[in-house]
Formats: sequence, structure tokens, C-alpha cells
Amino acid sequence: MKVERILFPTDFSEGSTHAMHYAVDLAKHYNSKLYILHVIYDITKATEIYIPHVSADLLYKELNDWALKEIDRYCVEEIKDISNVEKKVVTGIPYEEIIKFAEKEKIDMIVMGSYGRVGIERFFFGSTAEKVVRRAPCPVMAVRALDHGRK
Repeated sequence: MKVERILFPTDFSEGSTHAMHYAVDLAKHYNSKLYILHVIYDITKATEIYIPHVSADLLYKELNDWALKEIDRYCVEEIKDISNVEKKVVTGIPYEEIIKFAEKEKIDMIVMGSYGRVGIERFFFGSTAEKVVRRAPCPVMAVRALDHGRK
């Protein structure tokens, strides 16, 4: 199996942090390039509400700047021994942007957290991981959060 490019999409949650350990270990094992991707949810696409263009541009610029800093803070220790890392922030619908990125960059494997939403929350928001698994152009490792399902 050839794994030269690994995509780790993150929302900076605890579930993503757990999945990051797998992504980093695989990147080290295969000596792969690791892409770290954060998708800023584009609420205008999701809700079709009108946000004045200048307000939306400023909001997304500030979110983009924050996310790039957060990636650096969030992953600094984990990725210090990986020589080939690319960090990217995009705006859109998370599962769509993850799939587009995987296709564009010819990703060999996606490693992401799975959060196990249930009930009404799942009805409204769906599961990004599930949508990526169903539509991705490559294998997807969905890493379950450590405490999911435990009481």
C-alpha cells in the first residue's frame, strides 16, 4: 500500500485531537506528507441567509487568521518530527471541502475524528465523517473519540 499523502481535517475538538495522533503516527510510519486542513463552515451556503458582503469577508478573514494560528498552536508538538507538513484553511461545507481537497491533492488516506452524533443533532447536522467516508476518493480512517459511548 502506497501512502504518500495523508489528510488530517480538524475542527480542533477533542475527537480531532485523538485522531491527530493516528494521522501523525501514520505520516511518520510511511514518511508521508501530512496535510492539516481546517474548514470554516460557510453559514451563507448552509442557511441561504443574507450577510452583507463586506461583513462576511471580514468575518471569514478573521476566522481564517485565527484558524491558521490555532493549527500552529494545536499541532506544534505532534508534528515537530515530520518534515513535510502543509497547513490549510478553507471556507465551505466541511465534508464537501474535505473531499475536494482530497481529490485536488491526490490524497492517499484521510484520518479524521468521528464524533458519534445521535438523535436530533444528527438529523440537523449529519455526520461529516460519515459523508466523507461515503464520498471520499481514498480510504478514510474515522477515529472514534476515546469516551464515546461510555457512561
